[in-house]
Amino acid sequence: MQPYVIGLTGGVASGKSELTRLFEARGITIVDADIIAREVVAAGSPGLAAVVARFGADVLQADGQLDRAALRRHVFEAPDARAALEAIVHPRVRSAIEQRCREATSPYVIAAIPLLAEGGGRAAYPYLARILVVDAPVDVQRERLIARDGIDAALADRMINAQANRAQRLAIADDVVVNGNEREALGALIEALDARYRRFAGA
Repeated sequence: MQPYVIGLTGGVASGKSELTRLFEARGITIVDADIIAREVVAAGSPGLAAVVARFGADVLQADGQLDRAALRRHVFEAPDARAALEAIVHPRVRSAIEQRCREATSPYVIAAIPLLAEGGGRAAYPYLARILVVDAPVDVQRERLIARDGIDAALADRMINAQANRAQRLAIADDVVVNGNEREALGALIEALDARYRRFAGA
């Protein structure tokens, strides 16, 4: 039977991980695109070989693992580099996400896809029953990025601006959770969404 799949997305440092933890605590399977994206460029993988062929051996660490900092420099310094990287990684990630969603046994599945709006939305993921967007003000994203990654405000802004903007994400949303800095309110919001999704899934 086709699972009932909710696509969860949001901008960088918007709080997606916090939401997935709350859904997971309620017994819901999380299929995380970020985890899969790391797996498809693991040492020795065809995905990593394709990345090296495009960007050069300087994106490898001495142990054969991907040097993410080096790759990030390529992506943010060359206008066409991001599209080239996505052309390598996204098809592999999309295929793995769909497969793992099909294998899930929870009442419904959360597919956490940070670049859902940028990656084609429902056209690229036609099996999504609903899309849940976690939305955070840009100044909150910036503060979280600086604190989390130890970067300066200029790089934080470049990372935010490299993604779809808030309006583009909200345009594909069926449900929205606004995640400022009031974490205590998230639990109640996710409890209500969990009940709604179980009902929609017939669970």
